[in-house]
Amino acid sequence: MTSPATPPDEASAPDAAPPLVPAAKTRHAPHEDLQALLIGTLFVAMGVVLFRHEGLLTGGTAGLAFLLHYAMGWNFSLVFFVINLPFYVLAWRRMGPLFTAKTFAAVGLLAVFAEAVPRWLEIGALVTPFAAVAGGLLTGTGMLMLFRHRASLGGFNVLVLWLQEHWGWRAGHVQMALDCAIVVAAFAVTDWTHIAWSVVGAVVLNMTLAINHRPGRYMAV
Repeated sequence: MTSPATPPDEASAPDAAPPLVPAAKTRHAPHEDLQALLIGTLFVAMGVVLFRHEGLLTGGTAGLAFLLHYAMGWNFSLVFFVINLPFYVLAWRRMGPLFTAKTFAAVGLLAVFAEAVPRWLEIGALVTPFAAVAGGLLTGTGMLMLFRHRASLGGFNVLVLWLQEHWGWRAGHVQMALDCAIVVAAFAVTDWTHIAWSVVGAVVLNMTLAINHRPGRYMAV
């Protein structure tokens, strides 16, 4: 969020290059997948905590959870977990049972970490621009780790990975378009200043993915 999926025709991309090692030799061991799930979701949770502390939003199903959290006062982690449930059907059919199981675990871990991190880490002063940039970097890096281990955070992540696998669309670019739509909807619950910094965070997050998550660049499946 590099590609866990089958790369498109490499002749179609001027900067594309074949993997340096066969995919079979880069397959992750179970303990490597486990550490990626734990560390990746922890990074994302830290980004979510920074966003939430400053009243910012992000995109995807996390963005929908933020909208409901700010508008209705509902618990972010619970809403995020429930929103993702329908997307597991697409994940199972299109990405396979192993991907679905890892994604379910990642969503659950993020929901837990998003509640636990504020108890482990007390934030005193936090400048909104820093929260937007650092939150985007942490979230993007965490998602990148998950993507490289055939996992995601559900929802739109599942959709953009499927689009990249079957159509070669850059996951980061598609995710950015969806994220921007979520941020626009935020005008109903917050002011333009917070939305502007939310856009900055979304751009930073998705540029992290667009630069580092390219089909054919990373083939650990």
